[in-house]
Amino acid sequence: MEFACSLRKKQIMIRNFLIFSLLFLAVSAQAVQPDTSAYNIQRLKINKLLAERSLKFGQYDESLHARTGIFGLQTKKDIRNSNEILRQITLNDNDIFKEIKILMDYKDLEVEKTKTEVSTSGSRVQNYMLSIKKLQDQQEKLKQDVAAAEKSKNFSMLIIVVLILTLIGLLIYLFKMKKV
Repeated sequence: MEFACSLRKKQIMIRNFLIFSLLFLAVSAQAVQPDTSAYNIQRLKINKLLAERSLKFGQYDESLHARTGIFGLQTKKDIRNSNEILRQITLNDNDIFKEIKILMDYKDLEVEKTKTEVSTSGSRVQNYMLSIKKLQDQQEKLKQDVAAAEKSKNFSMLIIVVLILTLIGLLIYLFKMKKV
């Protein structure tokens, strides 16, 4: 019966070790991204707690194999020592979860900050686009005004030329009439 209980405890501990190893890898993978200083400090705290947990798990594994009793059996003291180490591992795990929660809050903050920056940048780009559109419309209107002014100028020049030619013609006619 003790062997089955001991085997079950080992299986639970191995499972917990694998879970925390995966958590450690996930946190380490995030280290590739540029960190804020608070995020980096939090990540270092978690790494320290994970290292402590690995050390305590090694101590727990050694305490399971400690047999100081008669005929190589475990004594109550050995079992209590193992239980105390297991309790410390559990407390450490709780601390790790708290720190990971804080780390995730930092990440959420960064995501919100990025969303805000994207939104602000998007609205600025939209305002720039509206300004460009407005300026393009004004430019088009000015082109139309210039074209209308050019037509008006051409028409005015035509009228002036016709009037000058008419005046010259009238002067020539009057000049010929005086000679006759």
